[in-house]
Amino acid sequence: MSRSANIVTAILTAGSLAASGLAASGLAMAQDREDWPSSLKVGTASQGGTYFIYGSGVAKLIQDKLAVPTSAEVTGGPIQNLALVSAGQLDLGLTSTGPAQQSVEGKNPLIPGSDFNNIRALFPMYQSAFQIAALKNSNIENLHDLNGRTMGVGPRAGTTATYLPDILATIGVDIEPRFGGAGDQAGQLQDGVIASLGLAAGVPVSAFTQIEAQNDITPLGFSTDEIEKLTSTYASLSPMVIQKGVYSSQAEDINTVSMWNLVVAREDMPDDLAYEITRTVLENNEYMKEVHRASAESIAENMVHNSILPVHPGALRYYEEVGINLQDTTSTD
Repeated sequence: MSRSANIVTAILTAGSLAASGLAASGLAMAQDREDWPSSLKVGTASQGGTYFIYGSGVAKLIQDKLAVPTSAEVTGGPIQNLALVSAGQLDLGLTSTGPAQQSVEGKNPLIPGSDFNNIRALFPMYQSAFQIAALKNSNIENLHDLNGRTMGVGPRAGTTATYLPDILATIGVDIEPRFGGAGDQAGQLQDGVIASLGLAAGVPVSAFTQIEAQNDITPLGFSTDEIEKLTSTYASLSPMVIQKGVYSSQAEDINTVSMWNLVVAREDMPDDLAYEITRTVLENNEYMKEVHRASAESIAENMVHNSILPVHPGALRYYEEVGINLQDTTSTD
């Protein structure tokens, strides 16, 4: 056989071996994914909101990186997402620590009495800070000046309306809540219809910057003792500092509390799928920040702020690999 024939034979043999190797690799991958669903649904909230934007980014990332067709579904938000994931109608759901605590205590209004013991946390999203402000010309200087006065708290049954009146009552401030859209209530504050506006959202909240385009505001925060009381009373709350200068009227840091947003799944999601989803999202933070700037907080270290839901064993494996101990959050007792 000629030298050139030997070379051709060697190339063909190598190609055959490579092809068989790729086939074997593909077969192994297929076998590894035999228990994966053929597609995934991610429960978000209404279109245009942060949940829908963030959830759509997660869905695209999973589809692009893991080759699993994934869709972002419009839902009623955190409380409904927990119910739909628990019932197996969604594969992933976006929620927050407040509704999660409410649900594990059997108080989810959609499935009252259920303890949601089949829900597992995968990874952190970002914080929703409780932000409160009054107009500067109102002479309201602290939260206790709001006692007995009106406060816009966003839509009825929303996160702010559900939790903020109780949070304030815990520190001795009883408000008269008014319900409505954040944009409308920003106008009501400017018109003097309400004395203050409180919203749970990412920082900065657009309603406050909308007001500041025409009026100075006084952002209101909690004292150190109040923060300690609130975080010891509500396991769903975490301390947070809104840095000075976030709002143009804000001359100093503001201490407040927040609820962490989480992505959850059912306990029966395959461990390797939960691992890959968690790893994929957390290791593509630059992409997620392009989806929404709140995703800057979507990092593995922030999973320690979840003290409500057990962590999925597949996700836990990823956190162990990157040196984050979450054992205390995995118990269902």
